[in-house]
Amino acid sequence: MSDRRRWAVVITATVFLVALCLRPALTAVGPILPRIGADENLGETAQGLLAALPLLAFAAASPLVHFASRRFGMERTVLISLLVLAVSSVARSYTGQAGLWIGTVVIGASIAVGNVLVPVILKRDYAAHVSRATGIYTAFITGGAALASIVAVPIADAADWRLSLAVWGGLALLAALVWLPRSLGASLPLPVSQAASPVSVWRQPMAWLVTGYMGLQSTSFYLLVNWLPTIEISTGISERTAGVHVFLFQGFGLIGGLTIPRLLKNPVSQRAGAVTASIPIVLALLGLLLAPGLAVLWAIIAGLGQGAALVAALTLISLRGRTHHETTQLSGMAQSIGYLLAATGPVIAGTLTEQTGTWTATLTTFAALAAVQVLLGFAAGRPRS
Repeated sequence: MSDRRRWAVVITATVFLVALCLRPALTAVGPILPRIGADENLGETAQGLLAALPLLAFAAASPLVHFASRRFGMERTVLISLLVLAVSSVARSYTGQAGLWIGTVVIGASIAVGNVLVPVILKRDYAAHVSRATGIYTAFITGGAALASIVAVPIADAADWRLSLAVWGGLALLAALVWLPRSLGASLPLPVSQAASPVSVWRQPMAWLVTGYMGLQSTSFYLLVNWLPTIEISTGISERTAGVHVFLFQGFGLIGGLTIPRLLKNPVSQRAGAVTASIPIVLALLGLLLAPGLAVLWAIIAGLGQGAALVAALTLISLRGRTHHETTQLSGMAQSIGYLLAATGPVIAGTLTEQTGTWTATLTTFAALAAVQVLLGFAAGRPRS
């Protein structure tokens, strides 16, 4: 391989470093949320809202990303978002309570840019291996999320919660510096005549099928991330053990994301992958309901399914868009509605449990939604005409 070719491969692979930055600023919050609440005098409701704000920012910002992409180009838009993420990560920690709230919203909006554009860049740069590249991308997302969760408390113990959150701004700044050569060499945005789609994705049935799949996958993921420990503790499992199960859930998500591309590599139909990824989620939710004593098994199965389903959803977004512009619009649509559902899902779960006094209604409802996800995967993954 020539030096020029080797350098091109390295530059192309920098997209995975961007993926590494898309979750730590969020997942570092949960383990130290009680400390933030105590220091800033935030009650449980306010803490819950603080945790949900980035998802709401995802929903609001995602449909708008394609406008910035058309104006500045994808690489430059990603660079700007990384710089904003770096600054807002520090500002959130050190500019008082107002900065805590405003910084959280800005962090969510800047991450939304990467959520929307990185799958489009993967489709362009890895056109012959979209599902495999998406699996690697998801592994970097999952790995970054898990790392931030693990080190949040140790960093807060060694210093304070402010540094525990702000440190991830340094990772975003590093990624921006590495990404800089790509933005300097980026091509100009596509002319409107080449970029425009004859029909808005919001009016395409296939776009709604993909969006529904992405939305239900996100809903069940954030249900389990937020409530799995509480569900397990209610059945007599210790808090420490429940915490280990959440780690297993995220860790096996990485394995699921790396293995499912084998079933998604068919360029015509992705039914096998989309359906196979969804079935474990149904099984895990029913398992937690019917056999809670096997919670560790259900956490592992749910993790495998969730990691695989995220790759399946992102692959469908990449392959169902007919142009880069349409793929960007579809990515914005699917992630906007998807993360809106993800933000409301845990709230609905908490309300159902509070009203009924048990987790039976919640687990039954979300198992039914996961079954709908199986059907949507079958429909969205059908052979393209």
